[in-house]
Amino acid sequence: MGYGVILTEGKKYKLLQYGVIHLKKYETHELKLKKIFERITAILEEFMPDSVALEAPFFGVNVQSMLKLGRAQGVAMAAALVRDIPITEYSPKKVKQSVTGNGNASKEQVAAMLQTLFSLTELPKMLDATDALAVALCHHFHEGRIQTKGRNAGWKSFIEENPDRLKK
Repeated sequence: MGYGVILTEGKKYKLLQYGVIHLKKYETHELKLKKIFERITAILEEFMPDSVALEAPFFGVNVQSMLKLGRAQGVAMAAALVRDIPITEYSPKKVKQSVTGNGNASKEQVAAMLQTLFSLTELPKMLDATDALAVALCHHFHEGRIQTKGRNAGWKSFIEENPDRLKK
């Protein structure tokens, strides 16, 4: 699972950190989810972001992979929601369009554009990390405007709009 952290001031942006949470050494899915929660929590505590942007779930052919991805995204969302950090989701196509100008760009094209935009000396090799960094940059470019009502709204707004659906 990748992550990216940027600092924004007005229209300017600066790369603070990006990377991958390595999960292969953990045997069970539950341990992997725990590690995601712990690492995301540590990143949030270190950088204290104003917002979190995630890539919205997409429908794939493999249902098991989609279920595991959804759980991982839910754990990352929970880490932000516990801290009252607003969440915005962006479709993969929207992220690619925002960063490269092409909604069908490859992961390698996204990484190459990020290399240019952040003046990185070499092409990033961790494509999960560059995907996450692209989501952060997409969020900056859109300044959270996509997080309104409807399907792409964050969990915080869903909870505010549907208090009767919470179990107590």
